[in-house]
Amino acid sequence: MELTPLTALSAVDGRYRKQVQHLDEYFSEYGLMKYRVQIEIAYLLFLEKKKFCKLPAKAVKHLQVLAEKFGPDEAQAIKQIEATTNHDVKAVEYFLKDELEKCGGAEAKEWVHFGLTSQDINNTAIPLLWKHSIEYEYLPALLNLNTELRILAENWKDIPLLAHTHGQPASPTRLGKEIMVFVERIQNQVEQFICIPFTAKFGGATGNFNAHHVAFPKTDWVKAGNEFVTGLGLSRQQFTTQIEHYDNLAAHFDCIKRINNILLDLCRDIWTYVSMEYFKQRTKKGEIGSSAMPHKVNPIDFENAEGNLGMANAILEHLAAKLPVSRLQRDLTDSTVLRNIGVPFAHTIIALKSIEKGLGKLLVNDAKIHEDLENNWAVVAEAIQTILRREKYPNPYEALKDLTRGNNRIDKKAMHDFIDGLKVKAEIKKELKKITPQNYTGISPRY
Repeated sequence: MELTPLTALSAVDGRYRKQVQHLDEYFSEYGLMKYRVQIEIAYLLFLEKKKFCKLPAKAVKHLQVLAEKFGPDEAQAIKQIEATTNHDVKAVEYFLKDELEKCGGAEAKEWVHFGLTSQDINNTAIPLLWKHSIEYEYLPALLNLNTELRILAENWKDIPLLAHTHGQPASPTRLGKEIMVFVERIQNQVEQFICIPFTAKFGGATGNFNAHHVAFPKTDWVKAGNEFVTGLGLSRQQFTTQIEHYDNLAAHFDCIKRINNILLDLCRDIWTYVSMEYFKQRTKKGEIGSSAMPHKVNPIDFENAEGNLGMANAILEHLAAKLPVSRLQRDLTDSTVLRNIGVPFAHTIIALKSIEKGLGKLLVNDAKIHEDLENNWAVVAEAIQTILRREKYPNPYEALKDLTRGNNRIDKKAMHDFIDGLKVKAEIKKELKKITPQNYTGISPRY
């Protein structure tokens, strides 16, 4: 069958195609070809700038337009060449030589891919496409989501909420503050993420500029290589084998994995709040929650996100563990693995969109939140015993423990009856009676 979203083996290219099809520009075979062509052209123009070769103005213009306007037709032409060469990078080289023939730059043909090995192209093209995908797709999507969370936190900052530690009622908190926990965690990881450099390998067959140096021994090729790679917006690793170390790429994967774990934690918390009826969800006409139970409005967006985050992390785990490991100066295991970096990226983007969609459906159920607080007056026991400690009351913790531990009948009256029986001043009793599950929510930084 012809490949379509209905026949694709992967859900990324099938069911979720519409959500992530724009990632083709980075992670598809076409995208990789495009970046390889851009690197090869940039390198040839760099050599021309350094006076190693001469290119007519017409040829320079043609190459610049080709790098900018590279499209599916050009990619198909490269694929046809590869059918003969059986080598993807060499096919790009031959394609560019053909292009030079067309625009009067034939004399410079042998300067295409001069002194390079395939990984000089791959290990600059892939870091560059990865850098662009992070800067243009991932970070904007993540920061937009975090901004949405911050807005919700602001909107919900005054809503008291029964906390749960170990699944049991605990000292009350505020809904907005609980959302800010995730805002801060994500922001901390973003700050770490942006400090990790995007690095490339560029130095010939085994990283020593052997071919470059033997041809032009008086040229400082280390300096030239650094200048070329820096001009691409990347950092050049100084001591390499045939391939890039991938250590920084692995660090990126690990950081995305940590962020995904934070988002997974968020999804499970929101899912639990929905199950506790602290949130209701907006319904959409025509949508069905269950094929058998008409009443259901399931938190499917958060479940979808959780599944996609898990898929992303499983692949990121392998990428981060495998890529930095290569036998001696290089084995080929990195090649096929690198072709899959778009898969966890796509699952992550799908998850971000699902979370954003799910957050947009949430409606705070104030009545249920208030009801749970009112049904758990035992949570103010901490406050009362702490004030009694301040007043040097004997064994206050034990007194409150005897009253509340395992007692499900503690309500406002029971707590106030206990306070009335305390041998403390009247103003202390008055202070204690002002404490409620709704107002015993502590403080937090402004946001």
